[in-house]
Amino acid sequence: MKRNYVVIVVLSGLLLVGRAASAQVTLNSVRIGAKDTVALAKFYQAAFGMQEVNRIDTPAGPEIFVNFGETAGAAKTNKGEPIVIMHRDSDDLKDPIAHVILNVKDMAATVTAIKSAGGMMAGDPRPFRNTGTVIGIAVDPAGNRLELIQRP
Repeated sequence: MKRNYVVIVVLSGLLLVGRAASAQVTLNSVRIGAKDTVALAKFYQAAFGMQEVNRIDTPAGPEIFVNFGETAGAAKTNKGEPIVIMHRDSDDLKDPIAHVILNVKDMAATVTAIKSAGGMMAGDPRPFRNTGTVIGIAVDPAGNRLELIQRP
């Protein structure tokens, strides 16, 4: 049975809607940037328990892939999509919409871990309508936005 999927992408306030050609199209990874990729990878480890699973040396600095897992070995076998941290010359983000979305089980504990690891919150997490879902926006030390979703 062939299924059509609607893909919605928001870029700089422009909404683009298209249809995926097939179910073969899936998320590969999420790419974010930082001046110091090694330091930002350590933040993701401390705040979210992610581990380095790959590193590509480039002239600008290492590109580091991180994924969830209690150990580096477990993270390497994780079938989930990684976060790829690439070198960026500036911490000044021009597009406030681009961000990583993470599901969390305990918003308060996650916020504490983010702050302890050197990140910050862009306001307090709050309920989304009357759904029981709580949403918060965090900012990592390099200025990347992280949407945190705690479902009931």
